[in-house]
Order: sequence, then C-alpha cells, then structure tokens
Amino acid sequence: MARVVVVGSINMDLVTETDTFPRLGETLFGKRFAQYPGGKGANQAVAAARLGAEVTMIGCVGADAFGDAMKAMLVNEGVDTRWVSTGREATGIAAITLSAGDNAIVVVPGANHELSPADVDRAEQAFHDADVVLAQLEVPLATVRHAARVAHAYGKPFFLNPAPAVALPDELLELTTLLTPNEHELATALQTHGADWKAVLQRMPGRIAMTHGKDGAYYTTDDGDLQHQPGFAVQAVDTTGAGDTFNGALAAFWHLGVAEAMRRANAAGALSVTRAGAQGGMPTLSELERFLTNP
Repeated sequence: MARVVVVGSINMDLVTETDTFPRLGETLFGKRFAQYPGGKGANQAVAAARLGAEVTMIGCVGADAFGDAMKAMLVNEGVDTRWVSTGREATGIAAITLSAGDNAIVVVPGANHELSPADVDRAEQAFHDADVVLAQLEVPLATVRHAARVAHAYGKPFFLNPAPAVALPDELLELTTLLTPNEHELATALQTHGADWKAVLQRMPGRIAMTHGKDGAYYTTDDGDLQHQPGFAVQAVDTTGAGDTFNGALAAFWHLGVAEAMRRANAAGALSVTRAGAQGGMPTLSELERFLTNP
C-alpha cells in the first residue's frame, strides 16, 4: 500500500448541465443541477484512496456546511484529515457547466487560499511517512513551494500537477520530481509557447508525464526516449476530474514503475469520465483491475 500525502484544494462543486454553453449576456434553462465534492486536492486524494493508497490530506475548509460535508466525505473515503484546518473564509466552490460531455469551470478559492507554509510544517510527520507527495496549484504557490522543500528534505518524490496553469519558479521546478501537465499547462508552466511539446518533454528526461486527452499520455525515460501510453476508449458522460484521477492513480501506483503506473493511471482516468461528478466516476481498485482485464 503506497502512502500518499496530498497538499491541495478542497471545494464543493456546483454542477449545472445544459444543452449548450451560454454566450455572453445569454440566459439559458439548465437540464439539471447537483452538488458534488471536489477541488483538485480532494479529488486526487480520493482517487488515490479508492485505488488502495493510504492517503493524508493537507488542506483548508471554511467553518460552514460545505466544509463539514467535505471533511466527512474525505473521512468516509478513508482519507486522513487530521491536517485539514478550518480557515476564516468560506469553503471553496467550483461552479461547473456541463454540455455535450465537456465542461467550463469557475473556481472561487475561499479557504483554500488560507493554506499556509505553517500548515505544511504542522504536518511534517506526514511527509516523513510518505512514499509520494502530490500537489496542485489551487492553493497558494508559496505553500506548494514549501511543501516541495519539505518533501525534498525528507527525500520523498514530489509530484506537481500544474493546474490552474501558471509560470513556475525555477526553484519549484528543480524540487519537482514529476510534473504532470496537459499540453496547455506544459507550455504555460515552462513558458515554452510555440515549442514542440515532444522536444520539451525530452529536455527534462524522466521528469514530465503529459496527459493528452483521449490520446492517452506521453512521458520520457531517464535517457530521454519519448514513450506513449495510449488512452482507453470509453463513452464519456462527464470529463470533470479525469486529470485528477490520473494524478491520484499515478501517485498510488508509482511504486510499480513508471510504465505500469502510467498504464493504470490512464485506465483510471478513462473510467472516471463514465459517470457524473469529479469524484463520482473515480474507480475502486477492483473496478480498475476488472477494466484492465477486459477494457
């Protein structure tokens, strides 16, 4: 069982499904509305936990009903929440519009932006015990950078999903064991707009795993050889959370070697889009194993 520490966001997702996305100034009738637990950090924590990892969450929620619900959900999924603090701001939310299997998202960070380096320091024992530390960019960059420093101090692999995409400071890049962007996030994170993404991957051998939608994912060996893990064909219902599932799975299976971790992460990401909600379709270990036996 891999021990994964997730440093990241905790949101409530407010999801509206429509026939088409509204244009500027337009009002549409939606088909249905639902609330789902979300936030990239919480999503990745749940994905890893369902796949058999022992997961500890470091995050921040508000003193409100959404915060209580999110902590209860994480506990129910088997995630250790002792380092989830309560901030002054409201729990973060994501307003998600779904149409034709695609999504548009507006995030209000709320308490997520209160997660501080001091919160990371309080959870130092979790870093000591971890096999992998996983972070994203929906909490302050200074906190993410500090988490990378602590992981480095304990000799732990630090995975960074650079989303939402920003240009990454050199120190954070140097401390990152594995960067897990999509194509757009790769160009923004490394400021390589217009460059051939395959060449960019080869410039950082063994340190980038880039998701590429239905095509699967690409990565390089330590020698710089480009590798492709093909995607898995499924009927998409809701693509929200597919990347988070990929990242949680990658951390959960990293001990199996990069090729097998990539294969399982791609399969888990494919399964996640077959049901509604960022976490609704995230597979359990037994579901993933059945899928891989008969994809």
